[in-house]
Amino acid sequence: MSYNLITILGPTAVGKTRLAASLANHFNGEIISADSRQVYKGMDIGTGKDLADYIVDGQEIPYHLMDVIEPGGEFNLFLFNKLFYESYHKINSKDKIPFLVGGTGLFIHSILSEYNLNKVEFDLVRYNALNTLDINVLRERLLSLNPKLHNSTDLLLKDRVIKAILIAEKKDFSGIGNRVKINSLTIGIRVERETVRSRITERLRQRLENGMIEEIQQLLKNGITFDKLNFFGLEYKFIGKYLKGELDYEEMFQKLNSSIHNFAKRQMTWFRKMEREGIEINWIDGADYLTAEKIISNKYSAS
Repeated sequence: MSYNLITILGPTAVGKTRLAASLANHFNGEIISADSRQVYKGMDIGTGKDLADYIVDGQEIPYHLMDVIEPGGEFNLFLFNKLFYESYHKINSKDKIPFLVGGTGLFIHSILSEYNLNKVEFDLVRYNALNTLDINVLRERLLSLNPKLHNSTDLLLKDRVIKAILIAEKKDFSGIGNRVKINSLTIGIRVERETVRSRITERLRQRLENGMIEEIQQLLKNGITFDKLNFFGLEYKFIGKYLKGELDYEEMFQKLNSSIHNFAKRQMTWFRKMEREGIEINWIDGADYLTAEKIISNKYSAS
């Protein structure tokens, strides 16, 4: 098979970014991030951007789809696909290899399975995500998409507002006209569950010590609401509850730590689902550079 993309996937805290950057450096590639929260500006520690991982042998590996939208804006699967293909073509134009790297299963799946973005299944995922937001946030979102809204009844009921947003978003993003057939050589990183748990807990302690709470306080000062912090989930949700006085520090840490562990399990569930649907994932034990390099040399470079 002839490949035109390399995908590096795996659950949180397994070393995807550092491995991908090293591989991109060796194979003359650039990275496209598949992370639903790293797209937001000013959300660095909480989303684990770890920009130092992109420095390999003193060279910065170019990356895409990070810091592309303000935290007050909305990002969705349509926009991810639109920006993915823009980045993909930009990388190809330089005769470089695009590396899709991340842990957001829905984003990765949408590219590797070439989602039809008008299908009902996506509407349900998007509806549920929007339903977590306060109705006033939803009204602002709808009016930003459709400033000339004629039917004011769309603003009265939350269900109507959400459905109107879904319709407006389709109009905005249905025109993804630069899609190509993707054949990805996909490498998955797996690590023993207890090792992942230990890494998650230690990383959380480090991020809290290195300013994650202060980062979220700054978001609040900049006008981000507690409802929006809930929408971002995990670190933002639980630290938001701590800052609001709903949890003390120890409760926040324990609940957040447990939620990140559960998130890692859900990520693996996504990847197993992808395999059941016929996507081949070449699993490696840990972020093993030599094994990953061998897979790419044997399969991608020889194709």
